[in-house]
Amino acid sequence: MGDGFTVRPIGFIRSPYRSKGDAPEQGRFSGQVCEIELLPEFEAGLKDIETCSHLIVIYWLDRARRDVLLTPTPHDDHVHGVFSTRSPNRPNPLGFAVVELKGREGRRLWVVGLDALDGTPLIDLKPYSADIDSVPEARIGWFEEARKRREGKCGRSFPAS
Repeated sequence: MGDGFTVRPIGFIRSPYRSKGDAPEQGRFSGQVCEIELLPEFEAGLKDIETCSHLIVIYWLDRARRDVLLTPTPHDDHVHGVFSTRSPNRPNPLGFAVVELKGREGRRLWVVGLDALDGTPLIDLKPYSADIDSVPEARIGWFEEARKRREGKCGRSFPAS
């Protein structure tokens, strides 16, 4: 692998979220439309993207901390290893979202389901496939335990994230 590698943006995300406090905890639960703008040299890569109902968006969390290995979450009062959480703060702060593609005009895409801050660098786009990418039996054990504890305390359920 040598001394490292280079990842460069292929575009930028435009969203109404100016700071971490503005963004939803999980973009999937937001109905907000966001814009993805590819750089001109990557526009040809969008050929046939309109045939995709959903996309995987990979982005660089440029305002995240990179020195965090243990983190609390909003789901319980325990500290977890960053690799068992969805925290934006991580050694290589990659964001990942499955979004619904609402439209395209040239090198601009409009999507729903994104939680990225305005100006976030876009790393890659891929089509999402429910047949290939979905793993219905996937679980996060500590999260399920926390949800059971919350449901037991207040008698209501919360969406999994």
